[in-house]
Amino acid sequence: MQTSNTITNSLLAIILLLVVLIGYIVYQLVQSRKAKEIAEKNFYLLEMKVNDLQLETLESKLNPHLFKNILNSIQSHAYQTYFALDKLANVLDYILYESKKKLVTPKEEIEFALNLIEINKIKISPLFELKVKTIIGEDEKLYDQPLLAPLISIDLIENAFKHADIQNADAFISVIFEFKDNHFSLTVSNKISDKKVLKKERSGIGNTTLEQRLKIIYKNQFKLDKFVENDIYIAHLKINLLEYKTQMLTTG
Repeated sequence: MQTSNTITNSLLAIILLLVVLIGYIVYQLVQSRKAKEIAEKNFYLLEMKVNDLQLETLESKLNPHLFKNILNSIQSHAYQTYFALDKLANVLDYILYESKKKLVTPKEEIEFALNLIEINKIKISPLFELKVKTIIGEDEKLYDQPLLAPLISIDLIENAFKHADIQNADAFISVIFEFKDNHFSLTVSNKISDKKVLKKERSGIGNTTLEQRLKIIYKNQFKLDKFVENDIYIAHLKINLLEYKTQMLTTG
């Protein structure tokens, strides 16, 4: 009799354990389905934003297909979906709203560029060397003042991701933002790919647009250098925002 009770209790314990285990699995499946539905909803909303993008002026000349490609990359990397969608939302909001302003603060432009870099990381291997550094001087009063043209950093960064050979073990991309002594600086470098890049009809338009914007807005208060050194392409942009502000105050 005692043996029979022991067996019964053991069976009940096993059944109870199975019920708990099944309940846990069902709970996890429900949570996973909810998370998937939320991600798909956010993806749809962001895709609608992309379809509404019409940025055709010098101040905001971007190709909406770029962001559609990014969305597709995000959708195929489920484990990064929430993080990437959050970054993409920030980028799209900046492009849709902040880029319409004549000027933004260096802080806003750097935060936008950092979000853009995080999105681009989806396209590269975790082993690829991507170095990003931000150097902000202490007590820089102009850092929070609207003196920088919006989207001024996008062309140099996108160019690096476009031309770097992300499959090469020796390849790398380095992006350094610096704001010191009232100067905004951006240095982007990458190992040049050995593969030949097919020339497109509209290739180079980003760099041309950037130079045009810089000349129109900052005249002689900026310096843009591009050169190749030991198979490494380097682009360096430096803008004297104090001189620019002084000129703005002088001309009214």
